[in-house]
Amino acid sequence: MPQYEDERVAQAAYDNPDADWFYSQIWGGEDIHLGLYQEDGESIAVASRRTMDQMAARLGQRSIDDVVDLGSGYCGASRFLSRRFGAAVLSVNVSPEQNRRARALNSDAGLGEAVALVDGSYTNVPAEDRSFDLAWSQDAFLHSDRRGAAIAEAARVLRPGGELLFTDPMSADDTSQELLGPVLDRLHLPSLGSPAQYRAHAADAGLVEVGFEDHTEQLATHYGRVLQESQKRIDELRRSASEEYLEHMMRGLQNWVDAGSRGLLAWGIFHFRKP
Repeated sequence: MPQYEDERVAQAAYDNPDADWFYSQIWGGEDIHLGLYQEDGESIAVASRRTMDQMAARLGQRSIDDVVDLGSGYCGASRFLSRRFGAAVLSVNVSPEQNRRARALNSDAGLGEAVALVDGSYTNVPAEDRSFDLAWSQDAFLHSDRRGAAIAEAARVLRPGGELLFTDPMSADDTSQELLGPVLDRLHLPSLGSPAQYRAHAADAGLVEVGFEDHTEQLATHYGRVLQESQKRIDELRRSASEEYLEHMMRGLQNWVDAGSRGLLAWGIFHFRKP
């Protein structure tokens, strides 16, 4: 049972059968994070996989034995990381409905034992201190208004020398939250994080910044691509999702595109290390 209101809101949003159908169909059933696009009209699934490749490339040839995936969705990244590094992965995700689908996907991939999935919050990871070589998260921290707690929890469970890699849709550092009203209303949150805030949270948690890859231009591209695909497949979506949900989703996607196009948002790959 979620402990905090932001967790209850996120769980309700992703446990909605309409949402589960929408994300599994439009994103391809493996991932629900933002993609890196190289050409117009590129597959969302291909672009989403490219984001994971780009993130993992930052680790070079270092050995990764134990991973925690914070806000793991359908466990697409968890499976990717288990295969890429031969690692044991603990996946933590607040939505039982997503987790039901993810466990089936893990089993079908032969990774039911390598990827351990728990229902829970990334602000309260069920693991001892210094348990992991890598903490990973993709576009999940925005659902919490306790983002500092999420970063602190990642730092707690990392071993010395461990890496934190994450992406998150953010407000630009100079953006007033009042300008993000349409985006925030859909998320039921008072604010988004910003690059400066995440840097401050990481410093407070004792983490050292390794780098930040700014891919802000991809944010509006991604949500525009999802909107385009949704409009193209609207008849198919209507067979299993309510008209009310689809209208709400389309409006929300357009709000992301508009805010991104106005320069109000930021997105990229953060990389921190625990000394």
